Amino acid sequence: MATILDSEAVLGRGLRALTRRDPVVKRLVALGARPILRRREPGFAGLAGIIVSQQLSTASADAIWRRLAARFPGLSADDIAAACDDDLRAVGLSAPKIRTLRASAAAVAAGLPLERLGEFGADEAHALLTRVKGIGPWTADIYLLFCLGHADAFPAGDLAVQEAARLALALPARPPEKELLALAERWRPWRGVAAKVLWAYYRLAKSREGAPISQ
Repeated sequence: MATILDSEAVLGRGLRALTRRDPVVKRLVALGARPILRRREPGFAGLAGIIVSQQLSTASADAIWRRLAARFPGLSADDIAAACDDDLRAVGLSAPKIRTLRASAAAVAAGLPLERLGEFGADEAHALLTRVKGIGPWTADIYLLFCLGHADAFPAGDLAVQEAARLALALPARPPEKELLALAERWRPWRGVAAKVLWAYYRLAKSREGAPISQ
């Protein structure tokens, strides 16, 4: 069974394991890149929130989510399956997001165990999620890491993680997803903790530069 980041004690255990064996992680933590234990709601509502937020500003995503949650309190897969497209468009959802939410609802109805994916290995859980039409690697890994606390989920497609890896490893360019996944093999089975360290380092580096990441 996979390790779940459900307490500061577990997060600390993963961090100690990483700093003992990887001098890069040890250096980043010494510089102040302390990982944060942060969790989102698991299950369909948690996945839906990630889908809604993709490629939108925080303000826009929050506004759409508030309208969606008001229209469907305790948002479930059944709610999305039963809703008409007009209802979903009315809260501000785009056609691609509606299709992804409907595909996710259908997958849950067909047996996708969203709330139990933390019991699977990271690669298997990732594969199960990305089989759903419209759910890409980033969405899958963010769900596994933040909604379920999967300690080995690693969002290699996240731009901030890529940029932090470039800075931390003194790479000539931001590593693409496949390259970063290969680099992250050294951090198994704590890749999720390593990702949190990289996010913390990114925030630290950008606060010093005073500039946001270039999208």
